[in-house]
Amino acid sequence: MRLALYTGIILAGGYAYLTPALAADPTGDWRVADGVANIRVAQCNGSMWGAVSWEKKPGGRDENNPDVSKKNRPTLGMPTLIDMKKKPGADQWEGQVYNAQDGQTYSATITPVGTDQLEIKGCVMGFLCGGETWTRVGPPIPLSPANAMAKGAPKSAGAAPKAQGTQQGAQQAAQQAAPPPQATTGATASAPAAKTAATKPGQKAAADPVGDICLLPDIAGLAH
Repeated sequence: MRLALYTGIILAGGYAYLTPALAADPTGDWRVADGVANIRVAQCNGSMWGAVSWEKKPGGRDENNPDVSKKNRPTLGMPTLIDMKKKPGADQWEGQVYNAQDGQTYSATITPVGTDQLEIKGCVMGFLCGGETWTRVGPPIPLSPANAMAKGAPKSAGAAPKAQGTQQGAQQAAQQAAPPPQATTGATASAPAAKTAATKPGQKAAADPVGDICLLPDIAGLAH
């Protein structure tokens, strides 16, 4: 059973400057195996969470969700990795993964492999396990006060009626609260932020529509 998390996202930027010290850090942006999605992983109040961070085909909806109230929610900003906690003595996190293709949630683990790969494996009722390997496309994400206090973060700050990504107000709050990258994850100051859209010479990079995933309503309301 192959985990195919529908998000419709393709990486259009580059990433470099990783060091071996970051080998066990699952945070950052990752491209799924079939190249159609990027998932942003961050630590929110002690657990790892992942959400769709960019879409190749904008406007996707979570139409297969068994919860009728969520069938029309945008796939951009939608949680995919849920409340994943570190296993004692191992560089592995376990929790749940949401598969929008069938609207089901499975038990899952994520395991960093080197600095640029993340293995994800999911199982149904403890068996019928399958998985895939994601490729890093963005640097590790520093732990910020906004992340650490995700449960108490504003759930609607700057949120647009039809989008679940954080907007300017939420992004500014996260930026103001975040310490320098090297203070928390060991990321070098020269490591560039992940690009979320292709740019041509003379053009400005597109704004990040998701920002700090710990401030997304679907994650801020559940992180504990």
